[in-house]
Amino acid sequence: MRLSRRTLLAAATATASVTSAPPAQAARPHRRTGFENLAASGYEQLRGERIGIVTNPTGVTRDVQHIVDVMHDDERVNLTAVFGPEHGFRGTAQAGGSEGRYDDPATGLPVYDTYLKSGRPLADIFTAAGVDTIVFDIQDVGARFYTYIWTLYDCMEAAQLAGRRFVVLDRPNPVTGRAALGPVLHPEFATFVGRQPISQAHGMTVAELARLFNGEFLPAPVPLDTVLMTGWRRSEFYDAWNLPWVPPSPNMPTPDTALVYSGTCLFEGTNLSEGRGTTRPFEMLGAEGLDGRWAAAANELGLRGVHFREAYFAPTFSKFQGRTIGGVQIHVHDRAAYDPVRTGIALLVTARKTWAGFAWRPDNWIDKLTGSTRVRTMIDAGADTDEVVAGWRQELSAFRRIRRNYLLYG
Repeated sequence: MRLSRRTLLAAATATASVTSAPPAQAARPHRRTGFENLAASGYEQLRGERIGIVTNPTGVTRDVQHIVDVMHDDERVNLTAVFGPEHGFRGTAQAGGSEGRYDDPATGLPVYDTYLKSGRPLADIFTAAGVDTIVFDIQDVGARFYTYIWTLYDCMEAAQLAGRRFVVLDRPNPVTGRAALGPVLHPEFATFVGRQPISQAHGMTVAELARLFNGEFLPAPVPLDTVLMTGWRRSEFYDAWNLPWVPPSPNMPTPDTALVYSGTCLFEGTNLSEGRGTTRPFEMLGAEGLDGRWAAAANELGLRGVHFREAYFAPTFSKFQGRTIGGVQIHVHDRAAYDPVRTGIALLVTARKTWAGFAWRPDNWIDKLTGSTRVRTMIDAGADTDEVVAGWRQELSAFRRIRRNYLLYG
């Protein structure tokens, strides 16, 4: 694994300053998101500048007002543009889609489409929008192949090219920030589901990722401020914060989905349904011809924190639309013990062993999701779960060492 290691000293210069929340006292501080701390400061970090914001439906307050509406109505903020990622600013587009360029009916603000745009073309959009500072506030789910973190990366790079400042408003990683898990992307497999060599489950917040990107991967660092949360602990799941859950994308309906996603999204690289078109996407997996033998084989592994139920369902769209298929439903009973990436690998291994119809997608999309050919070729060669997981141990250890330099919370 090749990483362009830069020092912490470089990451802490004026081109990458950090605006933190007040330090924790002996008593547990009140929990606040980055936006809540920004608003509490009177938007001090944005004063006197023309602001553009990269956000989507997850950019809400505790009483589910959208922060674009809140900032637009506040005379202390000169909000002049909105930038929408995959699925769009208002979240109306399905996977692989966006909303295009339009004026927001609620605020009259111009909304620009960033999806699949990067480098100079995206920098030109920032320039045309006439903004001085780009703000990012989107709820992530903790997986390398969830595209919002690469929208973050692309927007940071474009802001640097356009000579703009970048501000990240932090939110909790809903599946905790305890550990990085899974294989690390190999650079030759870089796509929009993985631009840079981070692990499959990164265990970081978006502010921490922004610092990592600035310190390790961007061709040149962008002037960066991060507005941190107050009171977040790395061991906390999303429900500890009593925040409303707004689906970050159409197939991420609940925090339970996020809990399994970094492992079971791998089924997008197979001919099995990953549960799209059901009320439990990424928790329900299956195909025609699968039966209870798959759940039985998965349960025999004794994976920590999870049980598998034999399940039958008919997706309303995507793979096997309108056809009844068999498979498994994942039931996590101990979130702290559960390893989503190991579980995803175990399900791939057992599906291949119990169903003769198992196949990878012809375009080897699995290699883009896992970051190399290794997972696919090892499973095809008959490797078991432990052998596959052992294959990425060295590169994961190297990434964990670098990751530690950019963590902002205890």
